[in-house]
Amino acid sequence: MTKPQTLGLPAGYAEWLTQLKNRIAQARQRATLAVNAELVSLYGQIGREILARQAEQGWGAKVIDRLAHDLKDAFPDMRGFSTRNLKYMAYFAEHCPEGLIGQQPAAQLPWFHIVTLLTKLIDPAEREPVGRVSVA
Repeated sequence: MTKPQTLGLPAGYAEWLTQLKNRIAQARQRATLAVNAELVSLYGQIGREILARQAEQGWGAKVIDRLAHDLKDAFPDMRGFSTRNLKYMAYFAEHCPEGLIGQQPAAQLPWFHIVTLLTKLIDPAEREPVGRVSVA
């Protein structure tokens, strides 16, 4: 593909094009962050539901395996429903019930980073927001 000629372009075209490119890039970034926030919220909800069903109904590993299989079948174009990831969702729900890691909502982090932090920061105090005041 050849680059279009720049001769004969109206005054201000190059600056306008630069502005458009920046706005498009920013919109794409906001869209990515919004999708990520929704997925993290969904994963937290799924994790809470898994924990509740495990507590109420005694779900074991085989039910989680089956759930992973059924979700993959229902959404073949989506990733993230492996047995391991479902267990991470439950772990996330259990260890970060408020959805916070450090000072920011976990939804601002990619899921892989959340899982990495959860598995590397074993001490819950390291995951807590700095300066958090508990209300008793």
